[in-house]
Amino acid sequence: MKYPDLEKLVTRSKLIGADQSLVVYGGGNTSAKGEITDYLGRKRSVLWVKGSGADMAYGEEADYPALYLDELSALKSKGDLDDDTMVDFVTRALVDPSARRPSIETLLHAFLPARHIDHVHADAICALTNHEDGAAAVRDALGEDFAYVEWIRPGFKLSKLVSELKEYQGVVLAHHGLIVWDDDSQKCYAKTLAAVSRAEEFLGTLKKKPKAEFAHQDLSQEQIRELLLHLRGKIGKKQILRVDTRLRKIADRKDLEKVVAAGAASADHMLRIRPWSCILTPESVDVAVDSYRARYEDYFESNKNLLPEGYSSHGSDPKLFITPGIGMIAGGATISETKMMADIAFHTHSVGSTVVDSFPKPRTLPDREIFGFDYWPMELYKLKLKPKAPKMSGNIFIVTGAGSGIGRGIALHLGSLGANLVLADLDREGLAQTEEEFADGKFSKPLLVQGDQSDESVVIETLNRTIDNFGGLDGVVFNAGIGVPGSLEELDSSHWRRGLEINLTSSFLLTKHTMRILRRQGMGGSLVYIASKNAFAPGAGFGGYSVSKAGMIQLMRIAALEGGSLGIRANALNPDAVFDNSKLWEGGIREQRAKEHGVKPEELEDFYAKRNILKARVRSLDVARSVAHLLSDESSRTTGAVIPVDGGVAAGFPR
Repeated sequence: MKYPDLEKLVTRSKLIGADQSLVVYGGGNTSAKGEITDYLGRKRSVLWVKGSGADMAYGEEADYPALYLDELSALKSKGDLDDDTMVDFVTRALVDPSARRPSIETLLHAFLPARHIDHVHADAICALTNHEDGAAAVRDALGEDFAYVEWIRPGFKLSKLVSELKEYQGVVLAHHGLIVWDDDSQKCYAKTLAAVSRAEEFLGTLKKKPKAEFAHQDLSQEQIRELLLHLRGKIGKKQILRVDTRLRKIADRKDLEKVVAAGAASADHMLRIRPWSCILTPESVDVAVDSYRARYEDYFESNKNLLPEGYSSHGSDPKLFITPGIGMIAGGATISETKMMADIAFHTHSVGSTVVDSFPKPRTLPDREIFGFDYWPMELYKLKLKPKAPKMSGNIFIVTGAGSGIGRGIALHLGSLGANLVLADLDREGLAQTEEEFADGKFSKPLLVQGDQSDESVVIETLNRTIDNFGGLDGVVFNAGIGVPGSLEELDSSHWRRGLEINLTSSFLLTKHTMRILRRQGMGGSLVYIASKNAFAPGAGFGGYSVSKAGMIQLMRIAALEGGSLGIRANALNPDAVFDNSKLWEGGIREQRAKEHGVKPEELEDFYAKRNILKARVRSLDVARSVAHLLSDESSRTTGAVIPVDGGVAAGFPR
């Protein structure tokens, strides 16, 4: 059944959600009132309100649960309700008990009589209030028709207070945003925009140009890479670090500390980016991070008596870094998460700079109030709605030869585990085909690098682009390779050299430069070499390939010996006869190997399966699962090992 007021609510909310100067990522809430026919055929008045954690930019009707309005309105007569009791009463009013939990501010919407209500955390409105004379600024900007309410944490008390202000055109909440209402959805939206516009115009008359813009020189790309590696290692967490230049003007200000001290624009922002950001330069990484951790630990210790039962510290690591000469660096498990963090930080610190430039006494919330919100179960519930992080969330890996065969299988499997991937291959078309399999949105989009990894300049470019895009590196899968058929008497020396270049030299070069990066980052790492059963059990007529793979085993062992003191592990896999999506068997190699074994080309896969102990075909997925094990902490005490993935070929047992 179609409900016009619900449809209008969804449409209006998407318009609001599309403008990050009004709300960011799950912030704010909107509502509409209307009528439905209940399961007994009765006409009932309902409130549709944004569900907790829903994002207005993308929310559909299911994200706006309906609640029986008379049951909510009856709660207004209560003298007081604690959070848990209030939530219990509110959820009992749901029309559909299985619907998502409604906003913590549901009663605020229910107690106001208007049909349509908007609550936004607009930047301009927050800038009006985040200083010591917020009431006067709101009055000067919006006039006497808007009420001003000092900071009160959302809940029953605030809902009742706002309901008593219904004769105003709207309400401004300190450190919390704007509420407007109307019986017409379009007029409600227009009132939101008009109030924000008036606030912006007023601020424009006050704001003075900062004296310290561009007080710092640009950092070179090499300096930025060095900073990212140092910072990632200092934090010691597997995550992406992404540079965002939007805060460059703010980061370069001489009064940057004052701007950051102005705090989060709204309390909702700090849930995702922490109560404050970390200011650092390339020279101060260690001191800045240590100081931030100490500050957070002091803040936690001083307020832990407010901690709800069953909750512990979120941890003391910063998530957002303001860096002169760059702008900001955001940390997160995925690129989309770092973008979210950077978007919120951009708006929060833009508000802070506006407040500093417009008012003499900027003001953030007291630590006790910040802590109460930072560890408030009602708001933390939003974060609990996030799905559990995949096994390899935050990890950054390079996979060479990812355009087909084993490499493609490895890439897809690691992607399914949440890894952030750089996929390298000489074959541009093959890479594009692999990328297509990531396009359904289930996996994070990989970074593609097309080029010959036996060229040292291409290797350096691959690693530089990895750091530029992801901020670090946790491991490499050395999989690039070609078949080199022919007896020793027949094999052309150019083919021999080409096999060594692609199968072995490329791995050497990537090992060399990867170990330098992992040394600088200081977090260890895992190197996985895709060798072959042929390294231990070569076949006649395939010597060029077998020699190169034997060399790879020795390269792995040396990497294990030299990398061990740095926490860098190196291991190898010896697959055999993997055919799915593989180009190894092209160019007459299938026919040549079939002839060597005395079978027809179309019988070659069955021949290999029948000769192994398990009588099983080996798939790229089988190799990929072993790769994932060696890249993960599950194998943290394994290095220098060779693991067969060949179904069991006795001649190829490691020794």
